[in-house]
Amino acid sequence: MKTRIIGLLLLAATASQAQEYARTYPLTDTTRYSEETGYGYDLVATPVKGSKAPFFFSVRVPDGNYKVTVRLGNKKEAGITTVRGESRRLFIENLPTQKGKFVEETFIINKRNTQISDNEFVRIKAREKQKLNWDDKLTLEFNGDAPACESIRIEPADPSVITVFLCGNSTVVDQDNEPWASWGQMIPRFFNTDVCIANYAESGESANSFIAANRLKKALSQMKAGDYLFMEFGHNDQKQKGPGKGAYYSFMTSLKTYIDEARARGAYPVLVTPTQRRSFNSDGRIRDTHEDYPEAMRWLAAKENVPLIDLNNLTRTLYEALGPETSKRAFVHYPAGSYPGQTKVFEDNTHFNPYGAYQIAKCVIEGMKQAVPQLTEHLQFDPQYNPAQPDDVNAFHWNDSPFAEAEKPDGN
Repeated sequence: MKTRIIGLLLLAATASQAQEYARTYPLTDTTRYSEETGYGYDLVATPVKGSKAPFFFSVRVPDGNYKVTVRLGNKKEAGITTVRGESRRLFIENLPTQKGKFVEETFIINKRNTQISDNEFVRIKAREKQKLNWDDKLTLEFNGDAPACESIRIEPADPSVITVFLCGNSTVVDQDNEPWASWGQMIPRFFNTDVCIANYAESGESANSFIAANRLKKALSQMKAGDYLFMEFGHNDQKQKGPGKGAYYSFMTSLKTYIDEARARGAYPVLVTPTQRRSFNSDGRIRDTHEDYPEAMRWLAAKENVPLIDLNNLTRTLYEALGPETSKRAFVHYPAGSYPGQTKVFEDNTHFNPYGAYQIAKCVIEGMKQAVPQLTEHLQFDPQYNPAQPDDVNAFHWNDSPFAEAEKPDGN
């Protein structure tokens, strides 16, 4: 009887929350976001009639997963709309609507701030303080060749939604600014409303520094049975030198902590080997630069019976298929002046641009099919990707967000 009463109380609390935060926002309302309104157009100018410029809309909500339904289209004009959320997470891409026609699309998005408890917080870096991922708002970006949206409905997601928590570094993180991008912000595009991707990765982090900054603790505070915890580290861990450091020492200890903490909550840990760097030998083959770290993860996965996505091997295949020259177009390689404030040439062989990040997200999905096939049952559509035959870079269409950054992300 006591259990039933508790269950009824929880259901009542959930219903109350849904009633409080479920709301439809017509975009004919030109309200600007402020602390007083708690919703409205944000970050850039409010769109005007006939404008094809990107725009942002924010709503203040508590931490959690939210179901977002956007009614795309325009009574007087055709549209082509891309929708991203928070720090440029991709949900809808290049969706066309005819003049006078409307299409409703729904997705699940995770919103968080730095607070863990009354006296515990995530220790974010100075450069993170402006990231949309860490504020008290849920922010949506409407972009595309001709962005057209009539209304937005935001409501708490069903508690049964599976949350996939991503832990990692700059190859995983939601990058806020052009031309930087990572696979973690592209992968939401492929999942249906049964799954929410919660990307907790941050540039420059190693497995142990991620724990020390309370990033893992924050994820664990939101985790429930049936969720997933993905871990991709190694890029920055290999730079740690000294007693007790190394792939089979401190790195193993840290990853074991992730595994144990996830399992203690009934969640499923998944190891992901680090993406290759763009480093070619003279014969056109990729040079391994991660020392023992990928092999150590394979060893731990076998020992602990943890699923493993071998992204190290998948990205080797991808880069070799693109070749030494074309592969530059998957990374941040741009002449000086390509982006505002960029006074020097970009020649980054670790960090991806949107095309590269999109290809690697597809690699991760192919890895999921082997390692965690039950999760790929919730794909919105199957990209059926072969990294040995990457998508034509010239056919990839991405509308830049309004914000760019000349400073490269932490880590290498």
